[in-house]
Amino acid sequence: MDGDPNSPLITPKVQITRDDGKNVNNTLWNRREKYIWVLTLFTGCSVLYTARTVMPLCVVAISKELKWDKTQSGMVLSCFFWGYTMTQVLGGYLSDRIGGDIVISFAACGWSFITFITPKLAYLSSDKATTVNVIVLSRVLLGACQGFHMPSVTSLSAARIPAEERSFQYSFIIAGKHFGTLLCGSIGSLLLEYYGWESTFYVIGVGGFLWMLFLRYYLLGGNKPKNQVVSLKNNMVPDSFVPQKEHIPVPWMSLLSRVPFWALVVAHFCENYAFFILLSWLPSYFHENFPQAKGWVFNVLPWLLTIFSAVSSGWIADNLISKGYTVTAVRKVMQSLCFLGTALFLFLLSFMHTFHTSLFCVAVGVMCCGFHNSGVLVNVQDIAPQFAGSVFGLMNMAGAIPGFIGVYVAGHMLEVTKSWTAVFNQTSMVCIFGWAVYVIFGTGKKII
Repeated sequence: MDGDPNSPLITPKVQITRDDGKNVNNTLWNRREKYIWVLTLFTGCSVLYTARTVMPLCVVAISKELKWDKTQSGMVLSCFFWGYTMTQVLGGYLSDRIGGDIVISFAACGWSFITFITPKLAYLSSDKATTVNVIVLSRVLLGACQGFHMPSVTSLSAARIPAEERSFQYSFIIAGKHFGTLLCGSIGSLLLEYYGWESTFYVIGVGGFLWMLFLRYYLLGGNKPKNQVVSLKNNMVPDSFVPQKEHIPVPWMSLLSRVPFWALVVAHFCENYAFFILLSWLPSYFHENFPQAKGWVFNVLPWLLTIFSAVSSGWIADNLISKGYTVTAVRKVMQSLCFLGTALFLFLLSFMHTFHTSLFCVAVGVMCCGFHNSGVLVNVQDIAPQFAGSVFGLMNMAGAIPGFIGVYVAGHMLEVTKSWTAVFNQTSMVCIFGWAVYVIFGTGKKII
């Protein structure tokens, strides 16, 4: 069926290539292409997040060996987002112009290499301050390389996946980050326990290289259709997928003057504030409060449930839209489940004193974060489908700020107050604020 040009499963294509003959992401994938690319991007997000979460997993062991305090640990965890913030807009712009697939492959080479050499960097000097500075620099560069990934995925999704399937397909791809966190928490915990923290970085670094090679030499290397060659200045319209005679610049001033865009930014900021604190500090929370608990349990169960919520929320959202519910209503319902659920269970966590009840609150609270995929995260493609990569890059740049401010502040707060309750209650209030702003001012309509 896939090879029949008259088949209803094949979407008619208008293909454009750059001057060097490479394909730009300007056509819908057919069914076979969609399966391969969605699974590949899911795997890519998984490996990306194993590389991102390996430091939170190992920070307790590394801190003990290298004698870091909570403030230094917080700085090492948060500095990733210094670099991550810097490349968001650039990643979206390049992806919209030359193709997200190409941008992703080059970035993957960088973050895989940095992950692989991290253990060597930790032993470059016997001086603690020098070691911390070297690790901080490597984490900044790691964040800069990974900052290209999500805007590229968003650009590809907006250009290659039909709008009526976008919630589910995009949510499935982004669910890879939760699967990657689960892999890091399970296999990484075993490697950490039996082979030392260095082994986790080596294995994940090699995994990143293997994924990059598959993308670069199988998917991209084997996809060289003979198409009409046009100038790089030509652009596409993801809504209709037809070429433009002139490159259309992103209408930044128009975008920045729209209240729904700022509602999106605030909501993404607040959700990321909660997500990054949970991602970075939960292993430390369980190690300190329940030292006898098995690491693979609390590092696996929350992210296992989040995969389910992330994928199912996309399916639910697409079905609600197909039944006639407005995109605006569906996005707000999904985001409400995210914010209110996370806030509630983080607040309840402060009153829990046993491992099982604490694990339950953490697992459900983290699970609720999965609804963000079919709420705010995909909402960029609703309000600005033609410029999804660039707009997502700007939104995600703001969303990365909690990564270095929130994570560092949490570490400093723990160092000063010794109170996990203060951290969790503050995070709950941030979620409530983000929910109120998005429900009042958000929209699912195209604004530019």
